[in-house]
Amino acid sequence: MSTSQVTPLTAEDTVDVSIASAPRDIGAVPDLLKDISGLWDKYDPAADRATRLPLLEKATALAQALETPRETMLKHVGAETASFYTLTLGIEVGLFTELAKNGGSPKKSPELSAALGFDIDGLRRILRHFAAMGHIVQTGSDEWKPNNFSKSLTIPIVNGGYPFYRSVCTAPLLHMHKWMKTKGYPTPTTGKDNPFTFGNQTDQSMFEYMAAHPYLNDCFNHHMGGYRLGRPAWMDPTVYPVQDNLITNFDTSSSSSDPVFLIDIGGNYGHDLERFLDKWPSVPGRIMLQDQQSVLDNVPATLGGGRIEKFAHDFFTPQPVKGARAYYLHHILHDWPDDKCVEIVTNLKGAMTPGYSKLLVNEHVIPSVGASWEATYLDLYMMFLFGARERTEDDWKALLEGKCGLKIEKIWNPGNGVEGIIECIVEG
Repeated sequence: MSTSQVTPLTAEDTVDVSIASAPRDIGAVPDLLKDISGLWDKYDPAADRATRLPLLEKATALAQALETPRETMLKHVGAETASFYTLTLGIEVGLFTELAKNGGSPKKSPELSAALGFDIDGLRRILRHFAAMGHIVQTGSDEWKPNNFSKSLTIPIVNGGYPFYRSVCTAPLLHMHKWMKTKGYPTPTTGKDNPFTFGNQTDQSMFEYMAAHPYLNDCFNHHMGGYRLGRPAWMDPTVYPVQDNLITNFDTSSSSSDPVFLIDIGGNYGHDLERFLDKWPSVPGRIMLQDQQSVLDNVPATLGGGRIEKFAHDFFTPQPVKGARAYYLHHILHDWPDDKCVEIVTNLKGAMTPGYSKLLVNEHVIPSVGASWEATYLDLYMMFLFGARERTEDDWKALLEGKCGLKIEKIWNPGNGVEGIIECIVEG
């Protein structure tokens, strides 16, 4: 156990309390306003991410410059926390579905209370906070309507993340400081005896825990669909050149039966393969989805127009499908510490044809400067839930080349919070 103590600030170092009630950086406001105006002039709905994200970045910087540390603190400890838990409650009782009825027309609190069977006093107070936070719109005294955010909370792939994070991830984060203090503040590096098992008072790893809680597992699987929503997919030409690197030189004569073009390993409900076939409907060869049988049982046979083959497989066992053109792992390795990643990759490596088969690892590649919040928050969750990590380019090279013996052909990293593709081969 660590016995270190924080050394108090000296008189010269003491921070003036007045800064907590003053804007963080009022001097930056004029330039930020000019930047926003210029970026707005260039905004193009047809190139949404390319022109919207820089605008959003500057708008966020403007809000941060104008906000006082006191206001930021109260949002963190109070307003945003209250929002998260009450939004989750609202999802589970059907509040946002009720608000969206009749085209989202304004509704009074008594009407909502009666429809939900929810006490009107508590409901009014929750609705007031939602309106104050911009989650819904107040249209009059005790009257409310949804906006695009709250309408989206009726969609399973959007709302599924809320009960999952509340019921699975809150306790590990809530008690993380206790676990770290008793251990001397180490970095968690194992799937058990970590903040997840400590906070949830279980000896199960997170995946074992999820398997034992079907509702939460369903929420997680829906959340994976929402996580991918509206983001460039790995098979987009802006991310990875599918035609040049996979379709060209695909060997259609390698087997007496149809050769396998692409296998999504641990592919959940097949969201990625479905998107792949939407973009590349005429791709040759067989397309396969591998996951645990309990997951595949929830995947319709009509997925991908019936073209996607379901194949039960545990990636901690040797890969039975040999010589595929591409083996694909999306957000698999970030769930595991390096020693487990080596097991997964080694089981794949034995199935790959040297110089022909590709291993495509679709994961964040964190830059040394200017990391996206979409990567950094996941990195912390991976650390506390799994003892794992999001990885930098050096991390990927050390793992895939140094520990697994693969050759990285190229790292395709689009940035802006979008996962890259680490393209690997087995050398002949």
